[in-house]
Amino acid sequence: MFSALFSFLGGSVFRMVWGEVSTWITNKQDHAHEIEKMKLQGEIDAKTHAQNMEALRVQSELGIKEVQVRSVADLANLDADGFYSAIKAAEAPSGIQWVDGWNKSIRPLCATICIGLWVLGVWHNNLLIAAFDMELICTVLGFYFADRTLGKRGK
Repeated sequence: MFSALFSFLGGSVFRMVWGEVSTWITNKQDHAHEIEKMKLQGEIDAKTHAQNMEALRVQSELGIKEVQVRSVADLANLDADGFYSAIKAAEAPSGIQWVDGWNKSIRPLCATICIGLWVLGVWHNNLLIAAFDMELICTVLGFYFADRTLGKRGK
C-alpha cells in the first residue's frame, strides 16, 4: 500500500507540486526581471531626456548667438553704408564754384603742407633720413601708387 501511495504521490502529485513551485519561482524571477528592465528603461529615458534638454539648451544658445552676430553684422553694414553715403555726399558738387574748388583743393593742400613740413624736418637734420622718414616715404608711395591703382581696378 505504501508503495502504491509513494507511486501515486511520487508520480503525479510530486509533478503537480513541483510544477506549481517551479511556476511560482519562474514567475517571481520574471517579475524581478521585468522590474529591473523597467528601472533600466527609466534610467535610459531620464538620460535621453537630459540629453534632449541639453541639445535644446545648446540650440537655444546658438540661436541667441546667431541673432547677436546677425545684429552686429547689420550694424556694421549700416555703418559702412552710412560712411559710403557720407563720402558720396562730400564729393557731390554744391553748385558754388569757390566752395567746390575749396573742397577739391583741401586734401592736396593738406598733403602738400605735410610733405613740406617733413622736407623741412629732413633738411634740418642735414638730409639724414631716419627710420621714421623711411616708413613715411614707403607709406606715402604705397598710398599714392598702389592704393589708387588697385582702387581703380576695383580691388
